Amino acid sequence: MNETFAYFMMAWFDPQLLLLTALGTLGGIYIGAIPGLSVTMAVSILISFTFSWDINNALALMVGIYVGGVYGGSRTAILLNIPGAPSAVTTAFDGYPLAQKGEAGRAIGLSTVMSVIGGLIGTLVLAGTAPYLADMALEFAPRDYFLIAVLGLLLVSTLSGKSLARGIFSVALGAGIGLVGLDMVTAQPRLTMGSMQLLGGIHYVVVMIGLFGVAEAFYQLHNLNKVPVKQKVDKIIPPLNMVLKFLPLSIRTAIIGVVVGALPGTGGDIASLFAYDHAKRTVKNPKVPFGEGAYEGLVAPETANNAAVGGAYVPMLTLGMPGDAVTAVIIGALVIHGLNPGPMLMIESPHIFWFTVGNLALANIFLLIFGLTGIKVFSKVVEVPKAILIPLILVLCVVGTYSINSNMTEVYWMLGFGILGYWLKVFGFQMGPIILGVILGPLLDETYRQAMSSVGDQGGQFVAALFTNPLSLVLTSVIILVLLGQTPAKSWVTGKLKRQA
Repeated sequence: MNETFAYFMMAWFDPQLLLLTALGTLGGIYIGAIPGLSVTMAVSILISFTFSWDINNALALMVGIYVGGVYGGSRTAILLNIPGAPSAVTTAFDGYPLAQKGEAGRAIGLSTVMSVIGGLIGTLVLAGTAPYLADMALEFAPRDYFLIAVLGLLLVSTLSGKSLARGIFSVALGAGIGLVGLDMVTAQPRLTMGSMQLLGGIHYVVVMIGLFGVAEAFYQLHNLNKVPVKQKVDKIIPPLNMVLKFLPLSIRTAIIGVVVGALPGTGGDIASLFAYDHAKRTVKNPKVPFGEGAYEGLVAPETANNAAVGGAYVPMLTLGMPGDAVTAVIIGALVIHGLNPGPMLMIESPHIFWFTVGNLALANIFLLIFGLTGIKVFSKVVEVPKAILIPLILVLCVVGTYSINSNMTEVYWMLGFGILGYWLKVFGFQMGPIILGVILGPLLDETYRQAMSSVGDQGGQFVAALFTNPLSLVLTSVIILVLLGQTPAKSWVTGKLKRQA
């Protein structure tokens, strides 16, 4: 027990590790805030620099960047409606309307506190239930991931705004975009229209920057002479009663984030979508409708995507399987330093596990400190005249897109999606369902085909497995209930129960 506590507190009392964690967290916040500069890219670059370092020093810096980067995407999402990272897409739904009302300071402050709460809950769950969650993740078959993808697509009703028909069209469009490239089974070109440039597919960050950043910049041309809203930055730290009010929602969505993050191949982007949907379904009579500046719509995704960080470490440290793209890179770092991520790690190198847990907790403390500073400077961005701000946004979008793969073709695609997004916004379409389709479309395709291959392409066996396997049965039941909740059957059942009462 004493050794475990010593490993946990190692980064807290070692000045060098303390400094590296702080620098990583601070750097991660600003890397995450710039569209196109992903945390995965930053950690990948770091591996080459930290090859000769002590493993603890390397991990401390990477953990800091990971925690700070996941949070950092929320700042540009709130201020400019440009998610700095995919996990911040849902943050923009209510964060940006809050900034338009002059509440950017409070929105960023609340998102910071809730991100830290989510991150600490994720770390706590990692410390206490890692082996159990890892065993649960191992039970997921391809058909279960397929069911999760289907459940995710049902979020379209939450993200569609006032028109479900437009939402269904948008999610189908997004799924089509996500399927562009080489077929995963046959390696045949799919939806490439004969273009060699499309064989590798279209990076979803390119789509995200175009639909949110460029489209928003073009759309703001309608309000070029509008006086910028003065931001209220005198109340950055949210009052205790506000935090306590949203704490139950934060805890629930943190659990969602940990569970989704612990599933190999998922991550904060999917976790935040599920959390936002959960908030919209469970919060009754919010002061402001979702999508128009509801604080609940800010709390849920920000808590979930940071909690997913702790969840992503579960399969990485216990099974040697990456929870998301960042942990896949960190696995490479562990291997380079002579460690063996997987079931034997906690036996052969238990200090690595507890050092990582303590380091995650420390990084979240630094996140609270750095996240609540510099907000006044950040919030001034919204007050810049649009004639200056719009060109700056476009330059930021171009630079961010080019930095992904140093490919000008992706810049052209980004601008094309920006023009498409502008016209969709003009005609009342929401961007959220398109991103939902882009993220979940390939997952749906891949897991369905894997599931069918596992039963010899027998449709009857596939359907039977949905109702005979306990885990699949639970997920199938949830899907059926969600579908019923989106049909007139819900009103009929609710009305009948009220009459009986």
